[in-house]
Amino acid sequence: MEKMQYKLEMFEGPLDLLLHLIKKNKVSIWDIPIAQITDQYMQIISEASDSDLDEMSEFLVMASQLLYIKSRMLLPKKEEEEEEDPREDLARRLEEYQQYKEASKSLRKNEFASRDLVFREAEKLKLPIPPYSRRHETAELLEAFAMILDRRQRSKRPEKRAFSGIVGREKVSVEDMAKKVRHRLERKGRVSFSSLFKPEDSRPEMIATFLALLEMIKLAKIKAEYNEDNHDFIIIQSEG
Repeated sequence: MEKMQYKLEMFEGPLDLLLHLIKKNKVSIWDIPIAQITDQYMQIISEASDSDLDEMSEFLVMASQLLYIKSRMLLPKKEEEEEEDPREDLARRLEEYQQYKEASKSLRKNEFASRDLVFREAEKLKLPIPPYSRRHETAELLEAFAMILDRRQRSKRPEKRAFSGIVGREKVSVEDMAKKVRHRLERKGRVSFSSLFKPEDSRPEMIATFLALLEMIKLAKIKAEYNEDNHDFIIIQSEG
């Protein structure tokens, strides 16, 4: 096998490293040669043993998951059994990460687009304030959600349930998340979009919350308005 020299600092996390290996080997996310990719992944992290322990922990968790998938792929299958491909969950995570990574690149590209512009002072609004009339596309909320996930991914430590992909999959109900959102709105009337995603929330909880928001907007139970002051959406309970 061709010797590879990489430093873990080059990658934002284990999924970023895996995507690099998949592109390098010119294979599909949905048809990963798991033995080959696992061997290359293990070679890279073995050469980074002197890295920071917190940084290494995420890569070691992924290594254990890859070895588990590799072992399942090697087990003999009975002809009458139709088992789920053990690579499928990893492929879904990689595809999701790739989408959010592309979205975050687009956001960073436009981050300083307005730095050379001159803005006039804000005008005082005359009451009564006209009703909010701007319509937002789903893609705008998706970009805001991707930015929250990206920020959380950069700041969080590995979760205690990081091995959940090996022993079981966390199930989060979209309906339960919708109830939580509804209860918060009943108490406060309006909340910021970013406040609905707590630092301790798992990725399935965050995704279920986001899907609950989209469904509630579709059913006209809530509406989203953009707040220019803090560059965040405001979620408001619809009347009636």
